[in-house]
Amino acid sequence: MTTTMTAGRCNVREAAYAVFAHYGVDRLFGNPGSTELPMLKAMPFPYVMGLNEAVVMGMADGYARSTGRAALVNLHSSAGTGHSLGNLFTAWKNNAPVVVTAGQQARSILPHDPFLGAERPTEFPRPYVKFAIEPARAEDVPLALARAFAIALTPPMGPVFVSIPVDDWERECDMPALPSLSLRTFPDPAGIDAIASMLAGADNPALVIGTAAANAGAWDAAVALAEKAGLSVWAAPYAARETFPEDHPQFAGFINAWRDQIRDALDPHDAILVVGAPVFTYHVEGSGPHWPAHASLMALTDDPQHLSNLPGGGGVLGDIRAGLEQLAERLPARKFTGKTHQFIDPAPEMKAAYVLKRLSQLRPEDAVIVEESPTARHPVHVTLPIRREGGFYSCASGGLGYSLPGAIGVALGQSDKVIAILGDGAAMYTIQGLFTAMQEQANVSFCIMNNAAYAALTGFSSEFGMNHVPGCDLTGLDFAKLADAQGVPSRVVASVDELDGALEWSFAQEGPSLLDIRIA
Repeated sequence: MTTTMTAGRCNVREAAYAVFAHYGVDRLFGNPGSTELPMLKAMPFPYVMGLNEAVVMGMADGYARSTGRAALVNLHSSAGTGHSLGNLFTAWKNNAPVVVTAGQQARSILPHDPFLGAERPTEFPRPYVKFAIEPARAEDVPLALARAFAIALTPPMGPVFVSIPVDDWERECDMPALPSLSLRTFPDPAGIDAIASMLAGADNPALVIGTAAANAGAWDAAVALAEKAGLSVWAAPYAARETFPEDHPQFAGFINAWRDQIRDALDPHDAILVVGAPVFTYHVEGSGPHWPAHASLMALTDDPQHLSNLPGGGGVLGDIRAGLEQLAERLPARKFTGKTHQFIDPAPEMKAAYVLKRLSQLRPEDAVIVEESPTARHPVHVTLPIRREGGFYSCASGGLGYSLPGAIGVALGQSDKVIAILGDGAAMYTIQGLFTAMQEQANVSFCIMNNAAYAALTGFSSEFGMNHVPGCDLTGLDFAKLADAQGVPSRVVASVDELDGALEWSFAQEGPSLLDIRIA
């Protein structure tokens, strides 16, 4: 963070742009509305336009997570904010530092229930923001923005919301002083000692890593700790970022979000350290212990919510990367004796596993995967190893419509090829994001796994004793035509013979492209 404008008189817009510069903002994601127009006057950086506010929010989330900086989003009052709420919820679950400004009607007409006014603007996005405010005076807007950025970037990071009346931007104000902040909070050494004692005293210890570890930049620290201490490493349920090199011999696999399956997976271990994740994320009801009864458990995280409902064991709050580095210093060297996650070699047929295996083998070396294809998630795990830091992004909320625009944001935030693996149902939530991909020439290969159904729901229906789910047939969707209509080059892939050539063509593009992959 760099200091920009010094204290003095200016207008609210000038002060706001000084705040944005101080926090490294270099673009604005938005869909313009009437109450936001004065904010856009003399804007000093690019405007990234989305055709729907859900697209805008998803792009900002992807950009924030891939850069590690706060992303700035500008929305309209009630309707525009409402359109964004699904992906705002996802940004909350993703711990994405997104600063949302929303236009409000002029203060002088707010008592008259104006057209497009937001009656209770700070309540609308709650509880899925860390902070929400409509400043009482125009003069208070710059300080509210500065506070919003600081809160968004404080671990656990997350979205914040500032409602700004349209007539505030030209008002005079004092430029607030902007501090330089260091926001890492180191864990208590006594807590680290307790974790080290648990792991050192175990015969077969395990490390379970979640999304927050990636957000903390703990990839190298996790590898160093696991290799020194001989730990088996598991990905926590529904991890929305890369957790550990998945082709590493100490990577044990992915834990499912069912209590009995968690116990079964972790049963060989007598000590379990959960890092950057709850204990545990569940998808359905369960019973019995949350982990094997014979095992000791501790958690290390920067999120107090992970520890506040910890069902036993022990917890340590603080910076995850620092905690893992301190553990590696304290623990003695031990040889790894656990089991390694196994990948499969599927037969050549138009099914998800084979398509993903060929995608894995043909992808550029440093390609980044963005995934939102619920029925393909397991095939991804057994065919497509994530091998690099910053190499994987998904949706922690489970809501659809994030990853298509999220992939665009990731592509704008870093230079490597992005491959978006999307289900047909998921892609349709925010398909108009392809227009922004074309405008921005985002380097994304959109790979639509088109099975003509909401197949995740039909597959999950057995949990509730159902053999039929209405409203899941998506027959007839043509994603190549949808892409062509928005200026994105595309191909339909309907056979194994076409697959490799189509993937190579898409990966060779320097801008966006789309493959409509017809799978069984």
